[in-house]
Formats: sequence, structure tokens, C-alpha cells
Amino acid sequence: MNKILGKINDKTAIIGVVGLGYVGLPLALEKAKAGYRVIGFDIQQKRVDMVNRGVNYIGDIVDEELEQIVGDGRLRATTDYSDIAEVDAVAICVPTPLDLYQQPDTSYVEASTREIAKRLHPGMLVVLESTTYPGTTEEVVRPILEEGGLKVGEEFYLAFSPERVDPGNKVYNTKNTPKVVGGITESCTKVAASLYRNVLEGEVFEVSSPAVAEMEKILENTFRNINIALANEMTILCNKMGIDYWEVVEAAKTKPYGFMAFYPGPGLGGHCIPIDPYYLTWKAREYKYHTRLIELAGEINNYMPDFVVERSMKILNRYGKALSRSKVLILGAAYKRDIDDMRESPVIEIIEKLEKYGAQITVNDPHIPGFVIGERTYESQEITPELLKGADLVLITTDHTAYDYQMIADHAKVIFDTRNALKGLEEISADYEKI
Repeated sequence: MNKILGKINDKTAIIGVVGLGYVGLPLALEKAKAGYRVIGFDIQQKRVDMVNRGVNYIGDIVDEELEQIVGDGRLRATTDYSDIAEVDAVAICVPTPLDLYQQPDTSYVEASTREIAKRLHPGMLVVLESTTYPGTTEEVVRPILEEGGLKVGEEFYLAFSPERVDPGNKVYNTKNTPKVVGGITESCTKVAASLYRNVLEGEVFEVSSPAVAEMEKILENTFRNINIALANEMTILCNKMGIDYWEVVEAAKTKPYGFMAFYPGPGLGGHCIPIDPYYLTWKAREYKYHTRLIELAGEINNYMPDFVVERSMKILNRYGKALSRSKVLILGAAYKRDIDDMRESPVIEIIEKLEKYGAQITVNDPHIPGFVIGERTYESQEITPELLKGADLVLITTDHTAYDYQMIADHAKVIFDTRNALKGLEEISADYEKI
């Protein structure tokens, strides 16, 4: 252990990062900025080529920093997993999606672990960062790595440290967000925590096992999932009762204790909040426990795209218009404000449902030039007074700060705002409804 700790502390350790997406590339960059030589691994040749040219494709990375780090030779990328043999420590940052049956798909984690296992050598540190169900590190990753005969905690080190990435967050990023680390053994935890303390500014919090670290990550996102579901259910009820939920939550926020504001929206998006709780519901079945509250929250949140479409139909009906003969302008395709990420975006389902009813869809997103749903390509159209006036309904689905909301309010005929984006405008001439 002293050998790997020495290399970590004097920064002669070579670090590997498997998966160069929203989690992996920022982590690789921070490790390189901290003084380590870093090798990034990815199966997508396009990503690898872009990294090696110093070209950024992740919104939260400063383009000039990546270009400089690559130019200085501190970070390179490859699709050749044989280079893992060079590294002293490696982080696994690959996707962990759900399959068609809402069950965890650990195939990317398993494939990456097998590539590492082929090159595992004494003194090596392996850290799983991909969000998954409690037990994955111990039950899935460890057996694969131990197939070659090396013993965990003595001859190599294994830990779980959940990623905490909030795309678009201007305050917290990879470097300054506190980190949780749980190793298979105390020595595993010590080695992994030492590496993160040499890279990050945020506090590194050690827990007793990978399972605790895995569960705390699920708790973080389940907490948000359930409270967003409460906000969504409250807004549905408030709509039926003729009460403005947004005014209600602003009033509730005046209480200085015991209340945390959550807001409704057109549905959940991103790779974490809509997906992570299902890892736990799946794992709970092994213990013959039914996670009723989590699954109910999922049902409510999954209903929101339908709610948006139903409300849109009712709004248009007031003007004697059928959805099948209406032009709908959708503002925002990303799943949250000021990012270009469409993973699990509820806008995809909203568009599919609107088109199923025959609506003519036009889309704008200042961060996404175009995207494909099924066999159709949608290109972002420039927002003009003419485009706004020509729409029977303007549907605000993402509250990007780049939008000129006053211009939208001045020229649109009917607006359905699912994000309370027009809050604070002094005058709204359009017929205006909030979710």
C-alpha cells in the first residue's frame, strides 16, 4: 500500500479514466490539472479524436483548459484498452442505464471491468464511479477483478465513489463538490481517498463500505425524485382547484425551517433522477421488499408529459382548435436550463404524444441545433415575432436564460409555461397559463 500511496502523493501515478462522457471527461481533466498524467479510455472514436485535438464537447468544461492540458501532454485519449496496463489507478465512469423492464443494465460496467482485469497488476487502484444499486462493487466488479488471482485489499485496491455532477451548475462542479468514498477494505478506502484528496478541493468523506457509498448516491436522487413528485402532484391538484402552485410554494418558502422548495415541470430528465431510484426498487426485490413510495413517485413523474399534452389540448379547445390542426412551438429540448443535454428529456415524449394527435411541431433550443426522434430530424428554428405569431400554442418546456421572454410574451398568442419562466414580467399580452 505504501508504494501506491507514495506514487499518489508525489503525483508520479498514472491515472486512467474509462468513459469520457459528462462524468469521465471532467474527472480526467481535474486529475490532469492536479499534476497527474492521465489516459482516457472510450469506445467512441469521435470522442477520443476530439480529446486528442483538445476540442471540448462537455458544457461544464472550459475549452481553453482542455486544450492546454492536452497540449502539455498531461491528458490523452484512446480506444485501445491495452494501455490500461500502464496505469496505477483507474476510475470507471461508464453509463448504467435501465433495460426495457426497468432493471439495471450493468453490461457497460462489466465490460469495462473485464478490460481492466486483463491488465490488473499488483498495487493498482480501481474505483467505480458509475451510479448503480447497492452491492454492485462487491458482487459484480470484485469477482471479475479477482479472477486473475490477485487479492483485494492486499494486492490491489477497489472502492466505490459516486459521481456528483450537476450539468449547468455555476457554483458546484467536479473539483469543489464533496466526495464520498467507500472501499472493500480500510486500505482500499485509504488509497482511494488519498487520490481524491490530491485532486479535489471538496471534502472527501470516507464511509465503511462500497454499499454505503452506493446507497447514499441512490438516496440523494431518490430524495429529489420523491419531492419533485410531490410538487408535480400538488400542481395537478392546484390546477383543478384554481390555485396558483407557484404562489403557494413562494409562500411556503418564507418558513425558515422544515421546508425545502421543489418545483413542478413537464417531467424528469437527465441520467440520474429518473433512473437511479429504479436501481433500488430492483435490488429491494431480492429482500422481498416493495418500495411503494419510490414507485408511486415514479408513476407521478412519468405522468407529467401526458399532463402537459392534456392541458395543451384543453387550452387550444378554448379557441375552438383541435390539436390535430394546431401549430405548436416548443421552446426548449434540453432536460434542464442552460445545457445541451437531452438524456431522458421529457420533451422527447411530449413531442411524440403531440405528433400522435396530429399537431404540427416546431422546436427551438439555443443550445441544441438539432436532434432526432425516431425517423424525424428536428432543427432548431430561429425565434422571430412571425414564428411566435404563427403558432397556435407556444409551449415553454425548458427555461433557458438565453430566451428573450418579454419578446415571447409580446408576440405569442397563447403560452403554456411549464417552468414558470415568465415570472417577473410586468406585462404579458398573450393568453398565459402555467403548469
